Amino acid sequence: MLRTTLTRITPLLLVVALFSLFSCSSDDAIDNLSETFFVRHENADMPAYVHGNATEKTFLIVLNGGPGGFGLTYRTETFIETIEEKYAVVYFDQRGSGVSQGKYLEKEVTVDLMAEDVLALAKVIKEKYGDDSKLVLMGHSWGGTLGTATLLKGQEEFIGWIDVDGAHDPKGMYLEYITNHAKIANEQIVLDNSVDYWETVLQLVDNVSPTYNEDNFFDLNREAFTAEEQLAEDDIINEENWEDEIGVNYNVFMALWNSGQILKILTNNGLWEDISYTDRLSEITVPSLIITGKHDLIVPTKFAQEAFDNIGSEDKELLIFERSGHNPMASEKELFAAEILEFIGKIK
Repeated sequence: MLRTTLTRITPLLLVVALFSLFSCSSDDAIDNLSETFFVRHENADMPAYVHGNATEKTFLIVLNGGPGGFGLTYRTETFIETIEEKYAVVYFDQRGSGVSQGKYLEKEVTVDLMAEDVLALAKVIKEKYGDDSKLVLMGHSWGGTLGTATLLKGQEEFIGWIDVDGAHDPKGMYLEYITNHAKIANEQIVLDNSVDYWETVLQLVDNVSPTYNEDNFFDLNREAFTAEEQLAEDDIINEENWEDEIGVNYNVFMALWNSGQILKILTNNGLWEDISYTDRLSEITVPSLIITGKHDLIVPTKFAQEAFDNIGSEDKELLIFERSGHNPMASEKELFAAEILEFIGKIK
């Protein structure tokens, strides 16, 4: 895979905001931004919602999970009251996600193209707020796949990388699901926790193909979510609390349609069979914070350790949240926000 420079990204266009019109004048209230613009790139129009304090011109770009999640899912009261108080946060609806729109061929939708979308967003931010803007990239789950691909194409645009339960190796997830599901099930059975349930997990593992099978992959993925709910019920991890989420104000039908479609498209284009960036992690040299929940079954903790061991940055840190599964921003919210602020404060 050849590195693609930002000069290949054309054309870009700022479009009318969803909720208000804005200009780039010096009168902008940069200490309390609340702006929405669209990035147009390769036949897609993708909204970016910018909220928070931009007085230091430091922007945290959030890449949601999925594929097919919503950018504003992460804009909870905790984010607003902590991270946005200090820095501006850019919640981005990726191609085929949220209320993004476009007309393009399904076969053209690749991780590489979506990484170029993120670099287009970075360029727009710098054109709007100034070339001296400092960008920190954060990807959660599938956002870790997309973020890794983005850095491999243009890490010079960013001052830091935050990988939250990220999947830099989608191709490796199938076999790791089999191994990790069995490991966790056996551990919980030994502890006499919900034995009947965990025995059904072992039965599932015993009945899946030892080589990649799409139906089996999604069976294992769905079971990972159910298993984390069981861990929370047994008080192994904290229950996730998304109740203070106030940012999701989407056209729900459009967002859900997009979600199903982009997942299908990327799956058909080989996301879970062909994509792995493990061998290229050494090329990433920006300061990096890697976060994982100790009991993550959706993107097992092995991948966080692997990212830490292989990433090329001399300034890197691995944090394991003891009471979390896949979503530490919802299960250990205050700690999560504090670690994000500490990292950005150190590198900006």
